[in-house]
Amino acid sequence: MTKATAERIEKMARANDLKDYKWIQPRSIITGHWVRAKCVYGCPRYGQKACCPPEVPSVAECVNFFREYKSGIFFHFARKFKKPKTRFSWYREINKKVLDLEKEVFLSGFYKAIGLGSGPCRICRKCSPKGCMHPDKARPSMEACGIDVFATVRANGFPIEVLKDESCQGNYYGLVMID
Repeated sequence: MTKATAERIEKMARANDLKDYKWIQPRSIITGHWVRAKCVYGCPRYGQKACCPPEVPSVAECVNFFREYKSGIFFHFARKFKKPKTRFSWYREINKKVLDLEKEVFLSGFYKAIGLGSGPCRICRKCSPKGCMHPDKARPSMEACGIDVFATVRANGFPIEVLKDESCQGNYYGLVMID
């Protein structure tokens, strides 16, 4: 990707209020089967969402998927929630911004562009794992794709820590893969 093209995409990102970002190489994305196991054995919504396991490709398939790209742009969002439940509508807003950027990058000629938002898809209030109502907008989370978000974030120079309680400020991320 040329410098001029990167600058054009960065301008699109800023127009979508995605201002804290870094370009990454897909090889810096760290994956692990343990990430998927946390979905299976730790998430109360396992099997209830169309963009979550088991309805998404395997970790091995996702690894191959990331290898098909030449670059990605990683977005950082820092946020502390006064009321923890308000994070769900905020996730929806963030994921919409990432999706809007994906669409804009696609329309500018990068036909393989795809975005992964922060946390699980929250387009619908009630999701059906079979027969997604919005397949044009729904995207899996990075974790659903087997991405070790903590290791990937740290490998790319962004901050992230385990939140000890709900009073802590969190660091959240989105990703748009581009080729």
